[in-house]
Amino acid sequence: MTDRPASWRMPNPKQMEKLAAEAARRQGPSASAPNAPLPAEYWESVLKDARAGESGAQRRPRRLSEIQRHVLRISCRRCERTVEIQKADALRLYGGNALWKDVAQRLLDNTCQQRTGRHEEDGCWPAFETS
Repeated sequence: MTDRPASWRMPNPKQMEKLAAEAARRQGPSASAPNAPLPAEYWESVLKDARAGESGAQRRPRRLSEIQRHVLRISCRRCERTVEIQKADALRLYGGNALWKDVAQRLLDNTCQQRTGRHEEDGCWPAFETS
């Protein structure tokens, strides 16, 4: 421990002015103004994104009767557990009008090991398999 005051760590006013002037000089004018048009590369990358071609029908929740696969798979992003169920069994247990998102969450919650007691943190975090 030393008896030096804390002011030795702080630059004096002249040094602060010099640092501010140097930072302003280094920053220079911004590359694009807030109202400037976006570059063409940006728009190309937006349109190449897989989500750009989706319609509203593809984003809406899917019902079990609309899914073509025979085996439905859901995995948890939290505990890395995977649950599979055949589509025929899911239709028998939950009905054809049940939403896949709700069925998947219920399948994970039935065997969840991540219980904290807080509603916000409890349970598994589903990751839907697309293939």
